[in-house]
Amino acid sequence: MGPRQVIVNDTTLRDGEQTAGVAFSAEEKLAIARALAEAGVPEMEIGIPAMGAEECETIAAIVALRLPSRLMVWGRMCEADLAAASGCGADLINLSIPVSDIQLRYKLRRDRAWALATLERCVRQARDRGMEVCVGGEDASRADADFLLEVAEAAQQAGARRFRYADTLGVLEPFTAFERIRRLVRAVDLEIEMHAHNDFGLATANTLMAVQAGASHVNTTVNGLGERAGNAAFEETVMALHQLFQIPTGIDVGRFGAISELVARASGRPVAPNKSIVGEAVFTHESGIHVDGLLKNVLNYQGVDPRALGREHRLVLGKHSGTHAVIQRYRELGVELTEITAAQLLKRIRRHATQTKRAPSTAELQSFYQEAAARLPDPP
Repeated sequence: MGPRQVIVNDTTLRDGEQTAGVAFSAEEKLAIARALAEAGVPEMEIGIPAMGAEECETIAAIVALRLPSRLMVWGRMCEADLAAASGCGADLINLSIPVSDIQLRYKLRRDRAWALATLERCVRQARDRGMEVCVGGEDASRADADFLLEVAEAAQQAGARRFRYADTLGVLEPFTAFERIRRLVRAVDLEIEMHAHNDFGLATANTLMAVQAGASHVNTTVNGLGERAGNAAFEETVMALHQLFQIPTGIDVGRFGAISELVARASGRPVAPNKSIVGEAVFTHESGIHVDGLLKNVLNYQGVDPRALGREHRLVLGKHSGTHAVIQRYRELGVELTEITAAQLLKRIRRHATQTKRAPSTAELQSFYQEAAARLPDPP
């Protein structure tokens, strides 16, 4: 038996676009879908047919690309959304229904019996139309544990193939996520998909613990886009599955940078420099201790190999640099420094960093050296 595989179902084009103020054009959606498919993403959720004709046209255009990825559309657990999705050409439909008492009572003015009856009816109708169904348990993390099992069992009996456990408000923590998903995995013979939100900064951690508990599918979004604080980040989740758990996904991590930039432009949401995996500065080092260690052996301070992502370590000089980094940087400029000169230049570099809040440019470093050289005594 080979290593276990987890299927990434990326929802950048659906839940990612639900980020407040984000709206992808049809061309942007097509470009993102192509980029994800070319990277090897096996599944993606591409839109909401019930939004209307324009959304359906974009969904149809993505379907027409005949990508190697399985395509999913999203709808509410009702006849109208099911009808809107019929014939759109997607491989799967996610039919979402609230499963927490608070949402059933105060959002829909309904009860548990209504939810079970509606689920059974709509899933069977979808199956009769030839659709593969994922039942989305909205607000599952706040649902009664026993009722949630009833919902999953009803989904299985009605013919669904998958149950999506949605931590809609991002209120789970990893230990609870593990226990909840493990209970579901043991109770039903369905694919279990984790859909995590990041309100407490735990979406990726909760997703990884769901995998550890047996979840077969996970939802992600590029750059962690999504409602409020966003969803589990695509790049974080995939890298962690590969490197921390040795679970293959078939996704080419070398494409992460280009995909991140594409989505950042299309969404109008720039990536923070220190954003894990894809941030501009995540392989940049300044601290003297770290730089010295890297110069001796990169494994001293390398948790993620930047070469796998098509990147490399970058050393910059600043307030926390040491003389070894100064000597190395000037050597790259063709200047060999003594320890004394390096120490003098380090003081100048630290003053520059404090005043300007940035690393010195090559031209500034050359200027600093000329200043230092001018102060050196003439040789005897």
